[in-house]
Amino acid sequence: MAQVRQGLLESKKRAALSQASGGFTTAQKQSDTLRDLGAKVGSSTSGSAGADPSSSETSTWLTDQVANLASGGQGVYLVIGTVPATDQSAVATSIQPQTARASEGVALTSISPELRRDVAADPNSIHQQTTTINRTAANGEEISEPGLVIGKQLTGPDGKTSYQLYFAFSFVQEDQTLALVTTTVATAGVFIVVLLACIAWLVVRQVVTPVRMAAGIAERLADGHLEERMKVTGTDDIARLGESFNRMAGALQAQIHQLEELSRVQRRFVSDVSHELRTPLTTVRMAADLIYDSREDLDPMAARSAELLQGQLDRFESLLADLLEISRFDAGAAVLDAEPVDLREIVHRVVEAADPLARLKGSAVVLRGAENPVVAEVDSRRIERILRNLVVNALEHGEGRDVVIRLGSAEGAVAVGVRDYGIGLKPGEASRVFHRFWRADPSRVRTTGGTGLGLSIAVEDAHLHGGWLQAWGEPGGGSHFRLTLPRTRGGEIGRAPFRLEPEDSRHNRGLRAQGTPYRRALPTGATALTASGEASVIPETPGGAGAGLGPGLGGVLSIGGALGRSQPKPAVVADPSDVRAAGAGYGATGAQVVVDRHLLPQQPEAEQAVGGGPDGEGTSTEGSPGGHYQ
Repeated sequence: MAQVRQGLLESKKRAALSQASGGFTTAQKQSDTLRDLGAKVGSSTSGSAGADPSSSETSTWLTDQVANLASGGQGVYLVIGTVPATDQSAVATSIQPQTARASEGVALTSISPELRRDVAADPNSIHQQTTTINRTAANGEEISEPGLVIGKQLTGPDGKTSYQLYFAFSFVQEDQTLALVTTTVATAGVFIVVLLACIAWLVVRQVVTPVRMAAGIAERLADGHLEERMKVTGTDDIARLGESFNRMAGALQAQIHQLEELSRVQRRFVSDVSHELRTPLTTVRMAADLIYDSREDLDPMAARSAELLQGQLDRFESLLADLLEISRFDAGAAVLDAEPVDLREIVHRVVEAADPLARLKGSAVVLRGAENPVVAEVDSRRIERILRNLVVNALEHGEGRDVVIRLGSAEGAVAVGVRDYGIGLKPGEASRVFHRFWRADPSRVRTTGGTGLGLSIAVEDAHLHGGWLQAWGEPGGGSHFRLTLPRTRGGEIGRAPFRLEPEDSRHNRGLRAQGTPYRRALPTGATALTASGEASVIPETPGGAGAGLGPGLGGVLSIGGALGRSQPKPAVVADPSDVRAAGAGYGATGAQVVVDRHLLPQQPEAEQAVGGGPDGEGTSTEGSPGGHYQ
């Protein structure tokens, strides 16, 4: 608006200056014409005027000139004519009222003293000033309005008398124009704001609302409401988006229904085949048992065939039993028979059952956290099946290294973890280990003859209890499977008692290179390290709970005292704070099962300096004495 105002004022000043210049020229011509006319007729009027500027002739002539000039600018400008005082000291500041004439009642105070001084000081130039114009209207009303006064000093008809002529231009019309422009702009601004609000509302309605609707429908589709569709109206881009969304939803629904049908067919096939195979398998089993019992009467090749047939039938029966169990889960017919059970008893049964495989692999099975009862309402048959699968897999893939079983409880939940230090899992495999028939290394020879369904059944058993079965692993650093269950049937799990990623992982220890991340609990090849072994050193656990090796020669190391079993008196009692215990080949937090390094076969000092174990496989370095369990 300031630019508009400035433009109006500049335009008004240019027009006013042009009109005033024309008026000054006209007035001077009239004065010159009168002077020339008087000279021709020998009139004495000009001489009288020159002698007395206040005479009636001067007044009449000035009145006529003001009226003549004002008639040409009616409604545009006002005219003021004055004759300065004869006293030269007051010429610049006073006006003789008897010789001042003005049009339309304009007051002489409209001309400021500064402008009069400028006009008198420089009679050959046109001077202007923005001021307030005061005038009296026809009805007697005093009016003050902004305006522009332009003045110049001229020579009278006698050629001697000087008078000042002023043109006053009012800015009322420009103010009205500016007010109109301001009102128009304000009105237009309000209209534009309202228009923008309407456009925004239309955009929200036409764009945002359908997008919000699509988001809601997508969430309902994700929840399983596959029949949900968007309402499509019109033919614009949003409508085409809605049509595309509906076609996508329809295609997804068709594919999901197709997959569900295929899944039902698969489940029905597995169930039917599993049930139908039981009868012929029973007959084959009876015949195979008869042949197997009579194998001593057969030739060696036939006897070997009978043994192979017996073993494969055992595996076939196991596979069939797993398929039947999977079909029960698929059909939703699995039943949970839960009762309060101390998980330590289940773990003890699993450890004893795994003793032959542990002897075969040369691995030590170590139990941690079994000092206190770990009671929960579970189906002991299913939990034992889960743990048996986890322990057997750990021994199978542990490459002869230790397997650690850990128990814990916290905030309404219990957990059992099985940790091995074998080949581990590659990135992404932890989420696939529970898939049916999935194997980490298909080329690996399976010693235990598993069916490939063990972990699939295990995770279903865990879900049936309302629990979790989770896996973690790193290449070359082993793996850790954690079973977390609520203490009571139908309870909720607040948090797991211990972390899924073990504290001794290479990531937590700041290691990057692959390598053996532990020191063995038993020397390689140890076959008779039991409670009665002559060279065994089994320290007592803190609090007096005895610690011993489980039965058998398979290196199954368990905490017998915590399970209530009688244990032989240990040969040597080692204080956990003992320097030798801190530097032992193996230490287990909680149970403090320690194998004293001093009683193991000694190595040359050069080998001990680099932390090599008795079998050359230990990789403990200075700064982590005693292996990763310390």
